[in-house]
Amino acid sequence: MYEINEFRALNSLDRIIITIHCQQRMLERKVSVDDVVQGIENGEIIEQYQEDTPYPSCLVLGTTVDDRTIHIVLSSDGEYIYLITVYEPSLEKWEKGFKRRRTSNHDMY
Repeated sequence: MYEINEFRALNSLDRIIITIHCQQRMLERKVSVDDVVQGIENGEIIEQYQEDTPYPSCLVLGTTVDDRTIHIVLSSDGEYIYLITVYEPSLEKWEKGFKRRRTSNHDMY
């Protein structure tokens, strides 16, 4: 299981590898690399995906340079951070605070 400090120790542009999928999503969602770096720096791990390959991954809740809430899915081999995807969570799928997934779609506010 990852600890957020493992990612913070690698959190620099020369240690971040962005997958093609993530590059496309970042462009579509208007999220910059600086936003991701900021999100890792101030974020917290809210879910872990131990079964993912080639490395386990996790979901980080953080904020961008302009204070937007983002979710970052990432993994690491101990030398590099691999960005898998990034998005702004919605209250349709997440409870207030964006740390827990909704179990139902009623009572969204």
